[in-house]
Amino acid sequence: MAGLTSLGILHTAIALIALFSGFGALFRYREISPSNGLGLIYLVTTFTSAATGLGIFRHGGFGPPHILSIMTLVALSIGLVASKTQVFGRASRIVQALSFSSTFLFHMIPGFTESLTRLPVGSPLLPSAGAPEFKIIYGVLFVIFGSGLFLQLRWLRRQQAV
Repeated sequence: MAGLTSLGILHTAIALIALFSGFGALFRYREISPSNGLGLIYLVTTFTSAATGLGIFRHGGFGPPHILSIMTLVALSIGLVASKTQVFGRASRIVQALSFSSTFLFHMIPGFTESLTRLPVGSPLLPSAGAPEFKIIYGVLFVIFGSGLFLQLRWLRRQQAV
C-alpha cells in the first residue's frame, strides 16, 4: 500500500483517527481537551501516532519527521500539565489550547508531505519532500493554524470573562 511498512500502515491509520477526532473536537467544543471524548481520543491517538512515527525511517535515518514527533510529544506533555494543574496559573487554558492545537499542525505537515509524495501510487503529485511547492503548502497550513488559534484564543478569553 503506497510503499508503507506494517508500522507505517498502523501509524497512518492511527494518525487518521487522530485527525478526524481532532477536527470533531475543534468544531464541536472549539478546543481539544482531555475532558471530552473526542479530545481524549485525539490526544491518545496523537501520542500513539507520534510514538510510532519515531520508528519509521523511510529516508534512512533520523530527520524532520522525527523532530516533529518529538515536538508533538513535548507539546502533548505541556498541554496535559496545563490541563491537569495550575502550573501556568490563569494562562493554563491558553497554554493547553496552544499546545494541543500545535499538535494538529504537526500532524498536517507530514500528512501533506507523505500523501503528496506517495499518491497517486506510481505517479505522485510531488517528486520529493524537498519540492518547492511544500514551502507554499506549509505556509498556507501555518496561516490556517494561526487563524484558527486566534479564533480559539478569542473564544477562550470570552469564556474566562463570563
